[in-house]
Amino acid sequence: MSAEQTMRPLPRFQSDEEAERFIEEADLTEYDLSAMQPMRFEIAKKTARVNLRMPEGMVDALKKLAEKRGVPYQRLIREGVERILHEAKP
Repeated sequence: MSAEQTMRPLPRFQSDEEAERFIEEADLTEYDLSAMQPMRFEIAKKTARVNLRMPEGMVDALKKLAEKRGVPYQRLIREGVERILHEAKP
């Protein structure tokens, strides 16, 4: 793709499997990756537990959103925490 051509936006994926298939098959040089955010913690082994009390309605809403995005709800929560840590740059 030449410098004059516009980069394509990344598509939205319904599941991890769909995203993995895209990564395996796509030519990523054609896509605009400027909005990508680094993930420092999601790929690390999960060795610590956190118990958190939340309103049941909030947990239900998280589960629905996670299902819509095709990810486990605990991963969705970790992604939110990671985003906050990234923005705070501790």
